[in-house]
Amino acid sequence: MISREVEENLKKSSWIRKMFVEGAELKAIHGENNVYDYSIGNPYFEPPKKVVAKLREIVNSDELGTHKYMDNAGFPDVRQKVAEDINKDIIEPISHEHVMMTVGAAGGMNVVMRTILDPGQEVIIIAPYFAEYIFYIKNNNGVPVEVSTDPATFEPDLEALEAKITDKTRAIIINTPNNPTGVIYSEASLKALAAIVAKKEAEIGHEIFVISDEPYKAIIYDNMKAPNVHNIFKNSLIVNSYSKSLGLAGERIGYIAMNSKIEDTNMLMSGFSFANRTLGFVNAPALWQRVIADSLDDSVDIKEYEKRRDVLYNHLKSIGFEMVKPDGAFYLFPKAMIEDDVAFVMEAKKYNLLLVPGSGFGYPGYFRISYCVDMEMIERSLPAFTKLAESYKNK
Repeated sequence: MISREVEENLKKSSWIRKMFVEGAELKAIHGENNVYDYSIGNPYFEPPKKVVAKLREIVNSDELGTHKYMDNAGFPDVRQKVAEDINKDIIEPISHEHVMMTVGAAGGMNVVMRTILDPGQEVIIIAPYFAEYIFYIKNNNGVPVEVSTDPATFEPDLEALEAKITDKTRAIIINTPNNPTGVIYSEASLKALAAIVAKKEAEIGHEIFVISDEPYKAIIYDNMKAPNVHNIFKNSLIVNSYSKSLGLAGERIGYIAMNSKIEDTNMLMSGFSFANRTLGFVNAPALWQRVIADSLDDSVDIKEYEKRRDVLYNHLKSIGFEMVKPDGAFYLFPKAMIEDDVAFVMEAKKYNLLLVPGSGFGYPGYFRISYCVDMEMIERSLPAFTKLAESYKNK
């Protein structure tokens, strides 16, 4: 009935969605308030009032052409505003000619892959990683190549990464702040990676794109800052969305922003526009392009996410869990109390805790907690985490 490839991929499909569905089943049995669902990164807070007000203004406007087609890359004035927002921490500025509006970051990643990959070319992904990267790469005839990180810091293992670069390597995906660890890759680490990439580009005779997936870049704690990749790499592409920063996950609006130092930006943009059209996206939603253009300085309440992080992190540490404290995003990635992270997550279900195994992110032995949830649910869940930890200490 369906292709063998899709059937096989369904078997490997997202643990996040699997646990989300199981959570709905548990809630039907035990009641909503007695199940602690940490499975999915669905933004908790509603969009800022400014975003909602702008949406109302546009919908109620009599301006003609609001909902018509535009250039496949998006409205030039919106793209220019996005470029100016990116330029706030960039050394060599970009313009609207370097920005394409996309159907979320997922749409943007698929557009990039479709544009740059020939069949059999490789894309390096750094574990733990967002599981859908594998499918984005395979969707577009590429081959994913996994490289691990240092479990003490979750920074990339640069020696291992360098060893995986071959003449087939076309791109490296970085994700910082990271899903699922919340770690921000340090500027020193990224500069060291840039030196490796430059050396390898000279050896193999073609560019290696560094694709920075940045949907969490606005969600950062403790006065940390995520380095701008355009200041560090030559052939860098930023893929971003407003799903998390503005609480618009269901509206699918984002962008691709290329580095102005890339040698033929016009050809690359033509490729992006062609891929955007022929992949079936055509263009980013017209209405939401207009909304976010006037909302770029706004965000959801980051301090509220930080409070959730601190409550969970402090409690889990106090009952014996090991983990790296997140710098951003809204995830914790503790070490499971047994080697088998899947078995650990299944055990957690007995306490009505819905967690996601690290295996789903290419990193067995750990599990992810998504704390973009109600604070009262977090507080109600703390005794369940304690009972889970005690069950292993008593074995």
